[in-house]
Amino acid sequence: MSTLPPCSQCQSTLTYEDGGGLYICPECGHEWSAQTTTEAESEERVHRDAAGNVLSDGDSVTVIKDLKLKGSSGVVKMGTKVKNIRLVDGDHDIDCKIDKFGAMSLKSEFVKKM
Repeated sequence: MSTLPPCSQCQSTLTYEDGGGLYICPECGHEWSAQTTTEAESEERVHRDAAGNVLSDGDSVTVIKDLKLKGSSGVVKMGTKVKNIRLVDGDHDIDCKIDKFGAMSLKSEFVKKM
């Protein structure tokens, strides 16, 4: 007997498999495809910089173009070094602190790994 994944919405372990390739949660009524579950488990997001290098938490990067700050007149200049980045999920996938600007989020497409 194989182990079934927990419900992706309520995390219940009482899931069962329908004959049509669906998993069903009896507690919340959520249904999802067995194929979707295996793809999600095997597909972990890889963050890459502008040059295609794989980024990881704690890396140092350089900004490759001038970035205007939304809601401010400041600009993060090209060549600015950012140390000890933290990768997050979302549109802006790098959280960091930049000297003279403070904490902010950047997109990985505008940085290059040092």
